[in-house]
Amino acid sequence: MSDQARKILVTGALPYANGSIHIGHLVEYIQADIWVRFQKMAGNTCTYVCASDAHGTPIMLRARAEGIDPEALVERYRQEHQQDFAGFHIEFDNYYSTHSDENRELVEDIYGKLQARDLISTKNVEQAYDEEAGMFLPDRFVKGTCPKCGAEDQYGDNCEVCGATYDPTDLIDPKSAISGTTPVRKESEHYFFNLGKQADLLHNFINGGTVNADMVKKLDEWFDHSLEDKGLRNWDISRDEPYFGFRIPGTDNKYFYVWLDAPVGYLASFRNLCERRDDLNFDDYFKADSDAELVHFIGKDIVYFHALFWPAVLDGADYRLPSRINVHGFLTVNGQKMSKSRGTFISARTFLDHLNPETLRYYYATKLGRTVDDIDLNLEDFVARSNTDLVNKLVNIASRCAGFIAKGHDGKLADSLDDQALYDEFTAAADTIAEYYDSRQYSKAMREIMRLADRANQYIDEQKPWVLAKEDGKAEQVQAVCTQGINLFRLLIIYLKPVLPVIAEKVETFLGVEPFTWADLNTPLLSTQINKYEALLTRIDNKAVNKMVEASKEQAAAQKPAAGKKDDSGKDNGSEITIDDFLKVDLRVVDIINAEHVEGADSLLKVTVSLGDNDERTVFAGIKSAYDPQQLIGKQAVLVANLKPRKMKFGVSEGMLIAAGPGGEDIYLVSPDNGAKAGMQVR
Repeated sequence: MSDQARKILVTGALPYANGSIHIGHLVEYIQADIWVRFQKMAGNTCTYVCASDAHGTPIMLRARAEGIDPEALVERYRQEHQQDFAGFHIEFDNYYSTHSDENRELVEDIYGKLQARDLISTKNVEQAYDEEAGMFLPDRFVKGTCPKCGAEDQYGDNCEVCGATYDPTDLIDPKSAISGTTPVRKESEHYFFNLGKQADLLHNFINGGTVNADMVKKLDEWFDHSLEDKGLRNWDISRDEPYFGFRIPGTDNKYFYVWLDAPVGYLASFRNLCERRDDLNFDDYFKADSDAELVHFIGKDIVYFHALFWPAVLDGADYRLPSRINVHGFLTVNGQKMSKSRGTFISARTFLDHLNPETLRYYYATKLGRTVDDIDLNLEDFVARSNTDLVNKLVNIASRCAGFIAKGHDGKLADSLDDQALYDEFTAAADTIAEYYDSRQYSKAMREIMRLADRANQYIDEQKPWVLAKEDGKAEQVQAVCTQGINLFRLLIIYLKPVLPVIAEKVETFLGVEPFTWADLNTPLLSTQINKYEALLTRIDNKAVNKMVEASKEQAAAQKPAAGKKDDSGKDNGSEITIDDFLKVDLRVVDIINAEHVEGADSLLKVTVSLGDNDERTVFAGIKSAYDPQQLIGKQAVLVANLKPRKMKFGVSEGMLIAAGPGGEDIYLVSPDNGAKAGMQVR
């Protein structure tokens, strides 16, 4: 490793504040967190920032449907995301929001600089317009028949059947996803960033080693070098009102497109942190000639925004360009896309409810490299590898040695090692493992660390301290052997601390030492008192994994699944229904006359409700984590009364109770005012 300390700012892609974090999202944030933790251990100044991506049409419409302000929706998800990230020990130096004063000031300043450099132009654009909703429709809010192959129910930007791309105005029989009406064509003036003027800069940027090698060819497809502008079309950076975002200066009804102000959120989150920390200076990291590093971790689905649009904007505003854009692939579970029906669409919170988060951190580390290949979470392999590597190989070393030190030597380690050469073999791997971490080849690092763990266990097996302890005159040898074992274990934990930070913290307490750094590898721990050994990790029981899968199925069954639609930003907007769809929903006030636990179900309660006139229904509701059954009896709630009965493994559910909240203990049944008549319609 270099003796020169580095200054690094790391960002993770900003989670959209319109849905919960799931295990697929966690691939990126765990990957980045491991890298940041290693850099900090190595003595580098490394700062990790993120924020909620807060703007756009989907958030505006979701908030409107819930009857709340968009700011309230964003803040709710921001807090939920923070809790989930913290649960997986993902440690941001700052987690902010793009809906902030800092972000507004920065994006307005950047826009002004782009204007001054003649990088902004305007032209009239014809778009689909929903007259009933009173708004222009993003591409993904228009559906109709594909003009190429005739497939029905296709989005306004591309056909999922034949793969054709087109404009929403080309659709046959288009319908608005908001009102269900036929949109009209209407012109509006839009603002564009002239991307082609920076084509040479961008071509050099993506070919300069900044982006994963396996993404360069894909990015290069955007360029047509036979054309003056290299084939890069101007980028539409404006949206018409109504829109939740920042208004473009000098306009009355135009807003910055979310994909312009979202990446600026990296700068805004860092500026907000700089205002609270004396040791950080914004300009030191973002001036054009900065010697600091700017490192982005992103998924391969948004590489175009980060490797083309974003550096062009930064350069146009006289900011430095990214030093590195680390692109990762997607997550599959058991070799397939995550599925709600199979229970493999697992939320972060559901995983935390059933399993130790460090087991997932380790498993991802065993799979992650520096390519954009997808990684697979095979649940059987996950259990086997966690139990074999982490329990049998790793923590077993400490448990085998600590007892002999505690009982025979009052917890004091020997003043010398039994096998200095073996210790040196372990420390000799430090540079290789450090290089693997720094280059994001985590899977190679984990293989090397587990190879060393095998060597440590081999040493203990050969020395057999449990046999020596029974022989007269071998006490000092037992102490030396176990001191050696504990020191080898300590080296392994230092190597694994970026992946297993909580286990490392427990080991620091066990050994009575300050937090481990990479430099601690050079000095063994001798002639010191250690504390009583406490179990660091237990084996994963397959039953816990099965319960997690069943809980995910129950959650999917207990709530209407999101359609996973995307607006023209490519962001998940959940599921939208038309007002006509909504009016079909028959909401009724009900009296809860009984509630009970469901044997074998992790999240469901069996609730019996009365609509009056001898109309009783049985409903399976996913509210067990928030309500005690006995406390529900006698209360009133709101029921979707005309929902088609659903046959479940526990019985037939004859409706759906309306509840809201992020999950866990924070689930709240929607209840009418006390005294409402059972059976009354809710309007």
